[in-house]
Amino acid sequence: MKALKKLSLLAVLCLGLAACKKENQPQPETNLFEQKLNSKAATAGTQTIVAGFPENFETGAKGSYAVASVTLSSGSWSLDDALIGNLAADAKNGSQSVRIRNTGILSMNFDVNGADVVTIAHAKYGTDANSTWQLWYSTNSGSSWQQSGSTITSSATTLSTATFNTAISGNVRFQIRKISGGTARINIDDFSISTGDGTTTPPTTPGDNSHLLMGNPSNAVASTSYPENYLMERTYYSSSYSKSRGTPNWVSWHIGSSDLGSTPRQDDFRADNTLPTGWYQVSNSSYSGSGFDRGHNCPSADRTASVAANSSTFLMSNMMPQAPNNNQGPWADLENYTRSLVTAGNEVYVICGSYGSGGTGSNGGITYTIDNGRINVPSNTWKVIVVLPNGNNDLSRVTSATRVITVNMPNTNGLNTNWKTYRTTVNAVESATGYDILSNVPTAVQNVIEAVTDNQ
Repeated sequence: MKALKKLSLLAVLCLGLAACKKENQPQPETNLFEQKLNSKAATAGTQTIVAGFPENFETGAKGSYAVASVTLSSGSWSLDDALIGNLAADAKNGSQSVRIRNTGILSMNFDVNGADVVTIAHAKYGTDANSTWQLWYSTNSGSSWQQSGSTITSSATTLSTATFNTAISGNVRFQIRKISGGTARINIDDFSISTGDGTTTPPTTPGDNSHLLMGNPSNAVASTSYPENYLMERTYYSSSYSKSRGTPNWVSWHIGSSDLGSTPRQDDFRADNTLPTGWYQVSNSSYSGSGFDRGHNCPSADRTASVAANSSTFLMSNMMPQAPNNNQGPWADLENYTRSLVTAGNEVYVICGSYGSGGTGSNGGITYTIDNGRINVPSNTWKVIVVLPNGNNDLSRVTSATRVITVNMPNTNGLNTNWKTYRTTVNAVESATGYDILSNVPTAVQNVIEAVTDNQ
C-alpha cells in the first residue's frame, strides 16, 4: 500500500532542558542516523547519479500536446498534454525542455533501482501565469502512485532547481503532474535521480521516545528550499511548518509518564525567532479579535515536567487558528483522555495537524485567513494517537492489535461536544492530507491499523 520510506532529518533545534529518554538511547546531537541523513539531504553531490540521468530531454522530439511516448536517453517517457519545446520562450538548458500545460503529466515508463534524491529544473513558460506541480512515484511499475515532497510553484522565467529527498529503495519510477495554472505552461528540464550516500552502513530508525519514531508524515526537510514543508525538531516535539500558512502542517510528539508533572501553565505565547531569516513571525497578538483561539498542536498540559518543557509549547509556530468550541470542547477532552491513558500505564505517540481553508469561529461566518492574510484558518483539525503499554523497543511493539485513535474534526463552533463522534481511520486522514502518517511502521501492520476506526 505504501512505499518504503526513510526519514530526511536535519539539524535538531533544542529549547530548554532535554526530555527524559529511555536507557541507553542516543541524544539527538549524536544520533548517527540523523547525521547520516543530514549529509544526504544537504547535497546530492555525494550521491551516485543513476545511469542515463540527468535526463536533459535533448535526444527526443514531440511537437504536439497529444498523449504519446518518446524514447529519450534515459528510457521511454510518456508526455500527456505535454511536448518537447525548443522555442525562444521555452526555459531550457541546451536546446530543448519539456513543456506542460493544463493538468498535463510527464511520466517515466521504466523503473530505476532506488532513488534517494531527485532534482528537477523548472520554470514557467514565457509570460504565462504561475503554475504548480508535484512529483509522484510508483513502486509497482505504475499500478499506483504516491506524492513525494511538497507542491512546487513555477513562478520565474528562468530555470531553478527543486530537490526532493525521496529515500526510496527498490524499483521506482516518477512522474510530474501539473496541478494548477490552466493553460499556463511550465518547462521541465534536467531531471536527475541519485542513489547511495558513499557508505555501506544501513540507516537505523530513531530510538524510543523520539518524536518522529512513527515516521515523518510529509518527508519534511529542515531546509529553506522547502518553505511549505519545513522540518523543525525541538526537544519537546517536532513539526512540519508552512511559511505561507503561518501554521504547522503537523506536529508529532511522544508522551510518557515523565512528561507529566506539576509545572503550571506558563501562558508565554510568543513569536518563534528560530524561524528562517526573512520569514514572517506570527506574534502573540496575531489572533486578536479574529474569533479563533491560539490552538496548541502539542498541548501545554502534555509538557508539565519543567518550565522549559511547558514554555516550549507556547511558541506561535505550535499554534493554529482553532474555533473556540473545537479547541475548548472535544479537542481538549481528547487531550485529557490521552493523558489519562499515560497515567494508566501507557505511553503514546501523537501526530496532529490541520488542513484546508475556511473555519467558523466565534465571530460567525467562514473565515479563510487572519492577521491581514498572513495566517490560514484551517477547515479541519486531525489527530492520530498510537497507544502502547510502557516498555522498550517501541516501534517493534506496534502490531496489528495496537490501539490507534484517529479523529478528524471540523474547525467550527457548531460541532458536537463528544470527541468520539469524530473518530475515523488513519487512511481517511491520509487521503485528506496526502501524508503517510505512520510510515516507519511495517507496511503489513500499517495496512491493518490504518484501516480501523477505534471503538473503545
